[in-house]
Amino acid sequence: MARREAELFQALLQAGRSNAENLGELLGWERAEVAEAVGRLIDLGLVVAGGADGADGAAPLSPTEPSIALDRLVHIRSAEVREAQLAALHAYRDYRRCTGAQTTDDLVEVVTGPQIVDRIWQIEKAVESEVVRFDSPPYHTDGGANDVEVENLGRGVEYRVVYSSSAVQNCTYYAVNIEPCIAAGEQARVLSTVPVKLTVFDRRLAIVSMSSVEAESNEALLLVRPSSLLTALLGLFETAWRSGHPMHLSQQVPPALRPVQRRILELMGTGVTDDTIAQLLGISRRTLSRHTERLYQLAGATSRFQLALHAARKEWI
Repeated sequence: MARREAELFQALLQAGRSNAENLGELLGWERAEVAEAVGRLIDLGLVVAGGADGADGAAPLSPTEPSIALDRLVHIRSAEVREAQLAALHAYRDYRRCTGAQTTDDLVEVVTGPQIVDRIWQIEKAVESEVVRFDSPPYHTDGGANDVEVENLGRGVEYRVVYSSSAVQNCTYYAVNIEPCIAAGEQARVLSTVPVKLTVFDRRLAIVSMSSVEAESNEALLLVRPSSLLTALLGLFETAWRSGHPMHLSQQVPPALRPVQRRILELMGTGVTDDTIAQLLGISRRTLSRHTERLYQLAGATSRFQLALHAARKEWI
């Protein structure tokens, strides 16, 4: 609804049941201006006219309850935006077919400086169905909590993340980022190292960040759009995903396991040391040993190796 229609509707609300001629005098408008605005409000369903011609200056006009009409307008505008979006996409595909190969500038974009964090959050908030990620330090977002991922998981977005051991061994990062995301539904695995810092959104846009060494001299990230390069990055992730060690247990775990014992078993699967497990869980080595002994008893094992065999055989992981 344009500004002039809004002014006329407001005047009609103040005047009550009136006609176009009286509203024109109230607003100081020409007859043609009033007729155009009245016709538009009638089309929108915000005004009803008592006469056969709603734009007739003598026809009585009444305002309607606006919520239904405005809901209808929202649906109309949404459909128009969607139609324009599809038309733009089809036009761009036609352009691509006519102009031949895509330029390198269109395939890869370099983002530097303060724009990096804004672009990361902007892209992740807009994801629709799937995110896959290699996670390792350093972090452009300071390695804090990832509330956006937790929100996305809550609305059904699937996350699969392969962590490097260095990420898991960071006690603060594990507590504020990794553990809450896994608890919210993230599927997580771990490798000693990951080949590249990578996040792919909906299989159509990838973020590639610099490694620890490169980041010291070049604070930048790459945005990779649909191309053979993006396909190769997805293939690299799937290969690493198959090789990774799961960081969460299945539903087959005995209910007798206490939550802390479940976490110990999960962390054992990542390959971190006992000292690291104790630090990550905030418990003493003695407490860790006591819980580990309980795990051995439940599995009938006397060593980590036997415990791992039992967990694999029983499909705990």
